[in-house]
Amino acid sequence: MSDMMKIYDTVIIGGGPAGYTAALYAVRSGLSTLVLEKFSPGGQMTQTAQIDNYPGFHEGIDGFTLGYQMQAGAHRFGAETEQTEVLSADLTASPKRITTDAGEVYGKTVIIATGADHRHLGVAGESDLIGRGVGYCAACDGMLYRGKTVAVVGGGNTAAADALFLSRICAKVYLIHRRDSLRASRIYHEPLENTGNIQILWNATVETLHSEQKLTGVTLRQVKTGETVELPLDGLFISVGQAPNTKLFENQLALDKNGYIISGESTETNIPGVFAAGDVRTKALRQIITAASDGAVAAHMAEAYLSATEVPT
Repeated sequence: MSDMMKIYDTVIIGGGPAGYTAALYAVRSGLSTLVLEKFSPGGQMTQTAQIDNYPGFHEGIDGFTLGYQMQAGAHRFGAETEQTEVLSADLTASPKRITTDAGEVYGKTVIIATGADHRHLGVAGESDLIGRGVGYCAACDGMLYRGKTVAVVGGGNTAAADALFLSRICAKVYLIHRRDSLRASRIYHEPLENTGNIQILWNATVETLHSEQKLTGVTLRQVKTGETVELPLDGLFISVGQAPNTKLFENQLALDKNGYIISGESTETNIPGVFAAGDVRTKALRQIITAASDGAVAAHMAEAYLSATEVPT
């Protein structure tokens, strides 16, 4: 390795709320810090037009602006950002080596904050209507549909919880599921059946999205008969799961059956000096505030690791 090659105290992969909170805490602790982000700062939250559940913004804030403010806060204290795509990572090397499309970077520690992407239905026009009637986070955007008619697509725990949450806000909630029974835990079944403004539409899939600037409704297709029906809607929440961005690390880090990095509240992974923060790790709740919390913990643990370990410079 060249003597001129800079080795950062910590390299953070991902510039969402977990990544930039980690960067803020790390650099304020005196660690040289580099964030690698292939898109704009903010990660998945940039798709949210109005964030009302992140403390400190009493009138709400859009995800794009919040992402840039988080980046600016970290940069204020000396964190660096390189807009580049990570191609591979050798997490067991010393120092750890990250290969990007702009070259190689080295870190004594690595914080993985690559997040998870919402699974899409794959229906034409879906991406164009995100923030205009189509959403993936009921807790984030549900208040936009107070007193209106919405639908949730899915049959798992998240879909069931989203339907119950929305039932307290919206006039009518449809739960659209492609099978004739829910995958959700039994604990959800009775509340769903007993909530008057929730209607479950069994054996149905969303075939078409209708819009006039915003979503106006969907066409549903009955799985068993092929029959179609129009369903007017103000909002559609897609709750068919998430896919963690862990493909680069699957042969090095311990992952759970769904591909999330196994990491507890300490954010430590199975590799010393490597930490996982935010939606990419195993956890009970994936929200902006829990991602930010993880970032602070990961930075603290990286600092503790460096203080206790003699890492090559």
